[in-house]
Amino acid sequence: MHVAARPWRNAAEPPAPVARRILGIDPGLRVTGFGVISVAGQRLEYVTCGCIRSSGDDLPARIAVILRDLADVIGREQPTEVAMEKVFVNVNPQSTLLLGQARGAAISAAVLAHLPVAEYTALQVKQAVVGHGKAAKQQVQEMVKRLLRLPGAPSTDAADALACAICHAHGSQGIGALRASGLRVRGGRMV
Repeated sequence: MHVAARPWRNAAEPPAPVARRILGIDPGLRVTGFGVISVAGQRLEYVTCGCIRSSGDDLPARIAVILRDLADVIGREQPTEVAMEKVFVNVNPQSTLLLGQARGAAISAAVLAHLPVAEYTALQVKQAVVGHGKAAKQQVQEMVKRLLRLPGAPSTDAADALACAICHAHGSQGIGALRASGLRVRGGRMV
């Protein structure tokens, strides 16, 4: 029996971090932003971003565009997980329902690809990226540009999607990872 030799590695040397690819989605019925980042340890790398646009009065056709185009992005970019903004209740209930349907199409694209989906409020995303929950869209764009070392600011919808991915990357490490394991931090102690 022949066993293949393993590449030599110093035992004191930590193993290379496994890269994750996070697809962030900012759902919208007219414009759905998406952004993909790669995460290895604490290092964030920009992969791609853009917008999916749907128009017209035929709601099923618009939802089909979102589902189809996000499925294309997933197939092309091969993310390992998805992060998405939660719906907030609008003043106009009809707008909230329409946004919920766009989110449903986005979640369906992820679920059909067997990807885990994490959801964050706009407040959580802004706090993770800018440092406070009342940040303006331009502040989010600028911080995304800086954190990912981009030459220019992405569009607002793409920046929101990238911010969602960044929030997920930060939230699934450190104290955020403790929450996922069922542990909590209270008064500086794990409980």
